[in-house]
Amino acid sequence: MKYYLIAGEASGDLHGANLMKALKEADEQAEFRFFGGNLMLAEGGTLVKHYADMAFMGFAEVIINLQTILKNLSFCKQDVAAYQPDVLILIDFPGFNLKIAEFAKKNNLLVCYYISPKVWAWNQKRVLKIKRVVDHVFCILPFEVDFYKQWGMDVDYVGNPLLDAIAAFVPDKDFYKKNQLSARKIIALLPGSRKQEITHLLPDMLKAAGQFPDHQIMIAGAPSFNHEFYSQFFDDKNIPLVFNATYDLLTHADAAVVASGTATLETALFHVPQVVVYKGNPISITIARMVVKIKYISLVNLIMNGPVVKELIQQDCSPKKIATELDKISNDKTYREQMLENYKKLDERMGKPGASAKTAALIIKYASKK
Repeated sequence: MKYYLIAGEASGDLHGANLMKALKEADEQAEFRFFGGNLMLAEGGTLVKHYADMAFMGFAEVIINLQTILKNLSFCKQDVAAYQPDVLILIDFPGFNLKIAEFAKKNNLLVCYYISPKVWAWNQKRVLKIKRVVDHVFCILPFEVDFYKQWGMDVDYVGNPLLDAIAAFVPDKDFYKKNQLSARKIIALLPGSRKQEITHLLPDMLKAAGQFPDHQIMIAGAPSFNHEFYSQFFDDKNIPLVFNATYDLLTHADAAVVASGTATLETALFHVPQVVVYKGNPISITIARMVVKIKYISLVNLIMNGPVVKELIQQDCSPKKIATELDKISNDKTYREQMLENYKKLDERMGKPGASAKTAALIIKYASKK
């Protein structure tokens, strides 16, 4: 069968790649065309547009880049129509993907949504649109199933694909040697995958982590940027930077400062004590606080429905407050052990690997029926 996938950010590229791998195992005739990234490209098929050209985060940023977004939407619709896939697979990225879903539904294409939009967070009436333009929704968070039921919609819970990625991960035994690391403990900095995230967060992360001379700092770089881009934040210091090796970094990290997003859950699943940070455009943050209906921004706290990890948002995201929290997760034994104990409970709630294979099987089943 012919599959058209659309992922608009780094996490979607990861999950899309794992889903493509599972689809190939279940369907020997699988053909792929997609919006995504390097990980999806490695699985084969045709990369139409890289997510680095699409990721605009925040209300103000979307308005500023509206012309580019509209061009991307128009191009995507034309490309989907020309390809005529057996199934269109949308991966998160709801602002863009729900518009494509509406177009695809009008053109009688099967629409599957993998990794549900976070409609439970804000503007919950979007569920009505999803119900109208999406044929099948595959959820990766346990509480989403009950949420959709409240709106009269049945969805498939497939587990979380991060568990697949972590289960398949093989640590690099030469990680320290390759990166010329000393024996000191590592503070991992994960500043996100978008330019605006990195620009807003990395300087404060570096200032905070720099207050711990007994540790060495290491940055997880986004594959859509190069070393030259990151070096502008270093102040001529030789700080190790790794690309496509975040899981290796988390395997060895003693503590981490993590931008809000999928990486917070990955860090927790690797049992690395962390502080979660976020800072964005003030206008976007103000609007978000008015419309968002959730108590937490990190997936860890949302899944556990409690403050497992500290969240420092906007004005609270300062070098001083980050450093204070880093000190607690590094040196306060009781505080650190409590976080690690909560991570174990998170493991139990997340369940077992297998989301990609389960989703692939369901997609093929639904596409075959159509």
